[in-house]
Amino acid sequence: MKAGVRPLETFPVRIGTQRLRVAIGGAPDAERTLLLFNGIGASVETLAPFIARFSHTRVVTFDAPGVGESPAPWLPYRPRDIARLGADLLTHLGVQRAHVFGVSWGGAAAQEFAINHPRRCSTLTLAATCAGIVMVPGRLNVLLKMLSPRRYVDPAYLMRIGGDLYGGELRFESELLQLHAQSMRSPSWHGYFYQLLATAGWTSWPWLKRVQAPALVMMGSDDPIVPPVNGRIIAAGLPRATLETVDCGHLFVLTRAAQTARRVERFMDQHAA
Repeated sequence: MKAGVRPLETFPVRIGTQRLRVAIGGAPDAERTLLLFNGIGASVETLAPFIARFSHTRVVTFDAPGVGESPAPWLPYRPRDIARLGADLLTHLGVQRAHVFGVSWGGAAAQEFAINHPRRCSTLTLAATCAGIVMVPGRLNVLLKMLSPRRYVDPAYLMRIGGDLYGGELRFESELLQLHAQSMRSPSWHGYFYQLLATAGWTSWPWLKRVQAPALVMMGSDDPIVPPVNGRIIAAGLPRATLETVDCGHLFVLTRAAQTARRVERFMDQHAA
C-alpha cells in the first residue's frame, strides 16, 4: 500500500443470503457517510488511496459479489440488486441517509440507488461512467480487453496494456500503474462474468428524471473506456446535474485522488441542507 495511505477497516457482513466484505475509511467518526460503488472486478483495496483523501467524510464501500472476499452468488444480478445491497448495508450500519458515489461500473449501481432509494440519497456523484446502452462506446480494442479479468491476474499484462486501457497519466506514469497493480486482488471468473452480465442491456436513461438529489458528473478528458461525451448524456437526463471534466483518463479517482476527493467534499458541503 502506498506510504501515507491509512489502511481500511474491513469486516464481513451478511445481507440476506449474500456475504459481503465491507470497508470503512476516510474519517470513520465523521457525521456524514459516503456510500461508494466500485468499478468492475475491483476490490476495496484499489480505492484505498482515494478513500484516504476524504478528511470530513466516513466512506463505506464493499466488494461486489464475486470480487475480493465477497463470494459470487448462485444467480446473476442487475445493478438495482447491487444498489439494494448498498441500501441494506446502510441500514445494517444504522445510517438512514448517505451521499452516494459510483465510479465506472459502479456508476450503474449508484444511479439505481438514486432512482430507487431517493429518500436515502443526499447527493449523487458519478465518475467515469455512463447511462448503460444509451451511450457513446469506447474504442473497440479497449472494450475487448475489458471482457476478461486478465489485468487483475497478470500484473505484467496490466503494465503492458494499462496506459492504452485507462488513458490519461497512466499512459506515461509507470509508477502509478505499478501501485495500482499491486493493490489489485483477482476476482473470480464467475464473479467477473456476472458483473459483465449485470449491465448487459441495462440503461438508466428513462428514469434519470426521477433523481431528486443534486448530482455531480465527473468525466476524464482522455478516457478510452467511457468517452467524456457520456457525461453530457447523463447530465442532460438528471434534473439537478453539474458536469465537470477532469484533465486525465478513466482512473482519475486514483491519479487525481486528492483533487477528486476535495471536489466531492465541496459538493457535499454545498448541499449539506
